[in-house]
Amino acid sequence: MSDPGFVIRPVADGDVAAVVALWKAAGVWRPWNDAERDIAFARRGPHSTVLVAEATGGSVAATAMVGEDGHRGWVYYVATAQDLRRRGLGRAMMDAAEAWLKARGVPKVQLMVRDDNREARGFYERLGYRKSDVVCLQKTLDPKA
Repeated sequence: MSDPGFVIRPVADGDVAAVVALWKAAGVWRPWNDAERDIAFARRGPHSTVLVAEATGGSVAATAMVGEDGHRGWVYYVATAQDLRRRGLGRAMMDAAEAWLKARGVPKVQLMVRDDNREARGFYERLGYRKSDVVCLQKTLDPKA
């Protein structure tokens, strides 16, 4: 990472409000998602986590939620504070998410990007991600989700 003033670590209880605020400010949160519930769910077992980049002084500067099912890893909620973009922090979060997956022996990583989000697509393409020839299907099992 280009700025040594950050430490990447798992989210802590005291980070949750700041993480949710960052997700909203960065545009990765959607009103139909319960962000606090997503964080709690990711923290409940060994197969997922939320990583945060803590700036000098303790503020949350960036995030990545990462999880695995034993075959594939998934990355969600990659967000960087607006005033800290273009400094390598997003790349550092993806590196940390990939390292978390590699440490668990997960051979593949996937993520979803809205088709019209060209900036995010370009970011991930520069990191070596490519469009996959699959269709993502979804079924909501919990009307609160």
